[in-house]
Amino acid sequence: MSGGWNTIESDAGVFTDLLTNLGVKGVQFEELLSLEPDALAQLHPVYGVIFLFKYPTNEPYRGTDKPLDGTFDYDASERLFFAHQTIQNACGTQALLSVLLNKADPSVSQEGDAGYIDIGDKLRDFREFTIALPAEIRGEALSNSELIRDTHNSFARSSPFIDETQRRPDEEDGDAFHFIAYSPIGGTLYELDGLQPAPISHGACNPEDFPQKVMDVLQRRIARYDASEIRFNLLAMIRDLRIRAREFADEDLLASEERKREAWRFENALRRHNFVGFAGEILKGVVSAKLAAGGSAYDDWVSQGKKKMEKRAAEQRARKGGETENVEMQG
Repeated sequence: MSGGWNTIESDAGVFTDLLTNLGVKGVQFEELLSLEPDALAQLHPVYGVIFLFKYPTNEPYRGTDKPLDGTFDYDASERLFFAHQTIQNACGTQALLSVLLNKADPSVSQEGDAGYIDIGDKLRDFREFTIALPAEIRGEALSNSELIRDTHNSFARSSPFIDETQRRPDEEDGDAFHFIAYSPIGGTLYELDGLQPAPISHGACNPEDFPQKVMDVLQRRIARYDASEIRFNLLAMIRDLRIRAREFADEDLLASEERKREAWRFENALRRHNFVGFAGEILKGVVSAKLAAGGSAYDDWVSQGKKKMEKRAAEQRARKGGETENVEMQG
């Protein structure tokens, strides 16, 4: 679908390079594997976090009078960059921009909040153009931005099987996932979610309190799910760790971060390539080689493949039989 937004992965390397390609300087993402506040505090200064979760279909999500946690701050919609989500597949980029574009104006951040990020000329122009617009028009402007959309789509996996007509995260059937942002802005912890009518305030919050307070909010959110639900992802937007390494002359940290960047560049390059045709050519080459060998080589090769598949099927049946027997014995 020409002009659409493709799905991108919730990945630190993807989001870091996405911002770099948009002209942002001095920022990176780190994946958090723990909800312990210390894990986030160690990355100080932290601009915000991006949270990916399964969209709940068995409970209200978009509140009218009040959200499930916190309070709507309608006045904040006027002074913060907050945009309604108007298109599917864009929520990851919208979430990171919700943090980023609120750190481009020191007037809405406390002193010492790592409150200013150099977002580059193009994003600065976009922010200045949209900041005076209502939230729904900001969302339309974001969705229609060729710069942001093309940069976002450049990190989508290249595959002939991608369905670009995916549903919105709030549709009823099947599993869907959604990104939202949390950030300390102007002394308040805000939840920025384009599917909600306004920013959600979670109370007073300074930069030092942010790790503890945001983890408390996330713990309450996760507790609303069944204990078996583990499909969550949390990324922190932080200052480029190479800056810290240079400030403290930490050569080991600098070398480690440079290796990480190289790995990210390689992985993102792979995402842009479709290997289906390559794999097909390899298979055709193998078959051609077997046929060229003549005689019974091809038939023997096919027969060996069938035997291996039959052996695997038999092993799977045996394992399933053992599991059934154990269940019956326990019953």
